[in-house]
Amino acid sequence: MVTRQPPTWLDPLLTRLGSARTEDFTRLPTPQRGGRESAVLVLLGEAHGAGPDVLILQRAATLRNHAGQPAFPGGAADPEDADAPATALREANEEVDLDPATVTVLAELPKLWIPVSDFVVTPVLGWWHAPHPVHPREPAEVAHVARLPITELVDPENRLRVRHPSGWIGPAFSARGMLVWGFTAGVLSALLDMGGWARPWRPDRVLDLPPVGASPAPSAGTDEADESALR
Repeated sequence: MVTRQPPTWLDPLLTRLGSARTEDFTRLPTPQRGGRESAVLVLLGEAHGAGPDVLILQRAATLRNHAGQPAFPGGAADPEDADAPATALREANEEVDLDPATVTVLAELPKLWIPVSDFVVTPVLGWWHAPHPVHPREPAEVAHVARLPITELVDPENRLRVRHPSGWIGPAFSARGMLVWGFTAGVLSALLDMGGWARPWRPDRVLDLPPVGASPAPSAGTDEADESALR
């Protein structure tokens, strides 16, 4: 029997998100006007016996922008999209063949601005109440899809920060052969803290990010080095 009711382990996160502000995710204020509206799907599920996880895709290495970078499913809003959840679910279907009917939308996070691309992104939190196999629908755009366990993301051995050649520095996760960084890692880092799942880790562990396929866009959860790189 499929239940749409989210599990109790999500309760602390949902309670905290009730008072979430943009400042909880980034020091960069979201402009009141302008910016291209977009949305991403932060899809939390639970595999049998493996605990909670989050769906992450890896973009194809041949893309002009964000080549090879792990990300949440999502993209720019279309005129026919009713709202941010509609955009996030549509994009997830187009990218990894996710059935929108298997997702219960739980919350919309504050809008976050990515200055370099001028996207105003609404992260949409979803509960995957009926998980099913997913795969890249367009291999030229999406190379890989994975469900990354929360236990692996919060493992201190899998947490670090990365330094982009531009001088940008931000949080990152190493899990299942993926190096998750940038906007996606920033949002994940904030949510893990809010949900009470984060464990102490060493933020002084900094890895230089290879320039090939890297994007200079700042992540959510920026620190002083992130902002100084934008001035």
